Amino acid sequence: MFDNILLAADGSDHAREAAKVAGDLARLSGGTVRVVTAFEKLSRHLGEPNLSQAIAERMEKADKILSEAIERVGEIPGNCETEALEGDPAETILRVAEAYDVDLIIMGTRGMGDMRSLILGSQSHKVVSAASCPVMLVR
Repeated sequence: MFDNILLAADGSDHAREAAKVAGDLARLSGGTVRVVTAFEKLSRHLGEPNLSQAIAERMEKADKILSEAIERVGEIPGNCETEALEGDPAETILRVAEAYDVDLIIMGTRGMGDMRSLILGSQSHKVVSAASCPVMLVR
């Protein structure tokens, strides 16, 4: 079944619902959940102290997103690990899924992405198209 679940979290309502589903599945299967949030790379041209401030703000936001996701997952039999990573969200999710040999990726159908997602395609679509494991999209 799904012993090793990857939950993509971005703070959106759909991602919050996905966290509940991930917790329910982990409780049913006795599995683990790895919660990942990803942020686009910052331009190094920001210079100091702007770059340090932007990094600190992103890490604060990431901690909030991850904490909320863990709370929504709830108590599960296995471990619940978290990671905040820099990079394209879909690519980051796929890399983590591959690195940890996950059985299932769970993510919201609509995230907190910007207007580019309307033109380039959503992060969930990119993950579904390229994942080597099942992907569950949650509304």
